[in-house]
Amino acid sequence: MSDRELDQAVLRRVRRGDVDAENRLLRKQLEEFKEGALHNAEVLQRFNEREVALLSADGLPTLLNTLTGTLRRSFQIDELGVVIVDAEYDIRDLLAHAGTRADAYPEVRFVEDIAELSPVYNRLTGPALGPWVPYEHERIFRRQDLRSVALLPMERRRMLIGSLNLGSCEPDRFTRAQATDFLGRMATIAAVCLENAVNHERLVLSGLTDALTGLYNRRYLTRRLEEELARAQRYAQPLSCLFVDVDHFKRINDTFGHAAGDEVLRELAARLRCHLRSSDVAVRYGGEEFALLLPQTAAREAARIAERIRANVREEPVATRAGPIPVTVSIGVAQARPELGQRREVVGTALLAAADAALYQAKDKGRDCVVLDRAGGA
Repeated sequence: MSDRELDQAVLRRVRRGDVDAENRLLRKQLEEFKEGALHNAEVLQRFNEREVALLSADGLPTLLNTLTGTLRRSFQIDELGVVIVDAEYDIRDLLAHAGTRADAYPEVRFVEDIAELSPVYNRLTGPALGPWVPYEHERIFRRQDLRSVALLPMERRRMLIGSLNLGSCEPDRFTRAQATDFLGRMATIAAVCLENAVNHERLVLSGLTDALTGLYNRRYLTRRLEEELARAQRYAQPLSCLFVDVDHFKRINDTFGHAAGDEVLRELAARLRCHLRSSDVAVRYGGEEFALLLPQTAAREAARIAERIRANVREEPVATRAGPIPVTVSIGVAQARPELGQRREVVGTALLAAADAALYQAKDKGRDCVVLDRAGGA
């Protein structure tokens, strides 16, 4: 073989080697693209599932559970918390009206001013990912051993209404180099869902409350009585009911005018609230009559509460634009001891009837007094 033929043979081998190397590189890149595509598809699927969970929440309590426990398990992170701006305590009041308490959600923090929680919120305009910084994050998270965090602002109409906060003990879980499109989108959906849930609870509440006094109405009493009787049956606990009626209310209207009568009812509603626990229920039953449900309260304790209410109303006249008006109330008290197997509708009807009958006995005795149902319950 001549020198020229030898050089050409070597060149062909080199070229084949280059082609083989290039093919191997292309195959490696293709595999990386495939793995990246699969990873992105899995990430997209997980975020879609999280968004569906948020959008499927059918009320404020359910949404808060989804924002905390459900998302924390989905992200598989060490801590997930939610900060919600509630300057006027509106959301916490709505939770109470929905039959739950704000402290039932330990991973949710309600604040009047979110900027007081951390200076980072003064400059937060989008998802912020990066290392744990004590002076910025220690009041946002409960755990102090986190290494990386993600703060996802929830905004509506350019206002910060809360923050979804993710924390990890892994330093590389959340970094500034990560894309935040999916996280930002999820925070936006969470903000929309929170606003919708709050508006829904307000709409429900508007149909269950009395416009004049702000107390619940009879429609709500029917629903809540069923729930409280079920709880009393399950745990073998007493449930008491008070019927409160303003004495000679027609005389107040005739003497001072209906506007003054409305002021009396509003003030009485406020005084009733002062004597009740968060678990108790106050209802404007109709006209000048109010009904109070006292869970886990036996008849004699309910009668003592009724006496304190009666004395408080009598002691201080109601200030109205027509002048101070002396007011007294008559109160009937009854207790239910529902047992398993009893029809709650029957027990509830009997309880209200017993309290109403005791109220009429109080009126027959001269008003401004408390009468306990003789049977001690329904």
